[in-house]
Amino acid sequence: MIHRELLSRVPIPEANIHRMQGERDPRDAARAYAEDVQRVLGLTGGAADLILLGIGDDGHTASLFPGTTAVNERYSSVVAVDVHRLSTWRLTLTLPVINAAREITVLVSGELKAAIVKRVFDTVQPDPRLPITGVCPASGRIRWLMDVAAAKMLS
Repeated sequence: MIHRELLSRVPIPEANIHRMQGERDPRDAARAYAEDVQRVLGLTGGAADLILLGIGDDGHTASLFPGTTAVNERYSSVVAVDVHRLSTWRLTLTLPVINAAREITVLVSGELKAAIVKRVFDTVQPDPRLPITGVCPASGRIRWLMDVAAAKMLS
């Protein structure tokens, strides 16, 4: 979907597009993508230019879901996550990789997201029950882009 709706419409060389292969065995796909991240970003000080995130109504972002070990992962850059409530496996970047990015943008839309947005903005410290609150860029910046409906509970 991202390729069809965005990447195919902008002049980005294919060599600069790094897709997670979700159709593979989850653990193998996570290892392969972690190798790709290491190759592209390097081991020392490498950072993505931009990471684009969303937020779920449970406070998850990327595929960092509340109650999963991925939320607290500090060593691996990519992990496979068994999301029981969705009966599926997901691949996700971990918070250390996300937080190293130069720019993080969180896109939020719709009235159904208003309550979780309020909860997140009212949370002072990172809370693993709301994984999005763990997104705290080390030296980059975070930008929230939301429509009026998603922001309606904010003062």
